[in-house]
Amino acid sequence: MGFTKTITRLAPVAFAALALTTGPVLAKEFRIGLITPPPHIWTVAAGEFGKELNEASGGEHSVTVFPSRQLGNEAQMMQQLQTGALDMAFLTIAEVSNRVPDFGALYAPYMAEDIGHAGRILRSDTAKDLLDTLPQKAGVVGLGYGMAGLRQIVSRDPIESADDLSGKKLRITPFEPIKDFYNSVGAAPTPMPLPAVYDALANGQVDAIDMDAELIWKLKYYEHADTILVSNHMMFPMVGLVSAKVWKDLSKEDREMISSIMAKHLDGVIDTYVEKEAGWLKDVEGTGKTFKVVDASFFESAIGDWESTWSEKAPALSDLKKVAEDTK
Repeated sequence: MGFTKTITRLAPVAFAALALTTGPVLAKEFRIGLITPPPHIWTVAAGEFGKELNEASGGEHSVTVFPSRQLGNEAQMMQQLQTGALDMAFLTIAEVSNRVPDFGALYAPYMAEDIGHAGRILRSDTAKDLLDTLPQKAGVVGLGYGMAGLRQIVSRDPIESADDLSGKKLRITPFEPIKDFYNSVGAAPTPMPLPAVYDALANGQVDAIDMDAELIWKLKYYEHADTILVSNHMMFPMVGLVSAKVWKDLSKEDREMISSIMAKHLDGVIDTYVEKEAGWLKDVEGTGKTFKVVDASFFESAIGDWESTWSEKAPALSDLKKVAEDTK
C-alpha cells in the first residue's frame, strides 16, 4: 500500500495529544482554491476544513479559502498546484481527467443508479486507488473525493426524445468524457464557465445546459427553461488536492493531520448531497416547469458509444463498473 493511500485512509486521531508529543510544528498559511461561489457546499466544506485544521494544529496552521475562480479556472489552479504556487484545491474530477484519463471512467453514463450509489462508488477502494497515481502523473496529492449532484439537463425548448437535443448548443464543463457523451447524443457540447451560464441560457447563447439539481434550484436556471430533464446520467466527483511540492516539505504529523481532516470534510460533502438532492429536485418540480424523468433507455446507443471509446482511454472503467455492480 502506497504512502498516500495509507495516510488518506487513516482513522481520525487525537491531534491535540499529537501536538504535545511530536515537537514543534512549522507554521504554514495554506491557500485553497475553488471555482464554486461562497455559499456552495464545496466552499463551505473548505472553510470548515480550514477551521478544524487551525484548531487541531493549536493555531499554527491557517487556511485561506479563495472561491469563485479568484485564483483562475481549474486548469490554471492545477498548474499552480503543480508548481507549488497554490497549496490546495477542491477541483472537479473534470480537470484531473483531462490530465489522467483513467479518472474519466468515473463519468461513465449510468454507472451510478442514484446519488447514494454514486457515494458508495466514490468511497470504494477501487476509486481511492486512482488517487495513488496522481503524484507521479499530475504533480498533486489526492486526499479524497467529494461530489456534486447527478447531472440533469435544463432546456429552453421542449424535449420529448434524445433527438430533440440534436444540434442543440448544450453547455458543459470542459472535459472530454462529457464532451464525448453529448457528441454521441448528437448535441453540440459547448464548454462554458459557471459564472457565464445564467446569462447564456437567458439570452439563447446556449439552448440547454448540463447541470446538477443544487445549482438548477439555487441559481435559478429553471427560470429560462421550458423543460427540466431529470436524467441522472452521470455522477460528478470532486477531489481534494494538495500540491506535491508543498506536500513533500510537510512533516509526517502534518501530513496525517491534513489528510484526516480533509478526508472527513470531503466525505461530509458526499453525505450532504445524498441527503439534499431529492429536496432540490422536488423544489425544481414545484416551479411548474415541464419536469420529465428519463432513464438510460432515453439515450439509446450513446451510452454504448461512450463506453466503447472510454474502455480504451481509461482501463479503470471495467474495475469501476464491477464496483458499481457490487455496491448497488
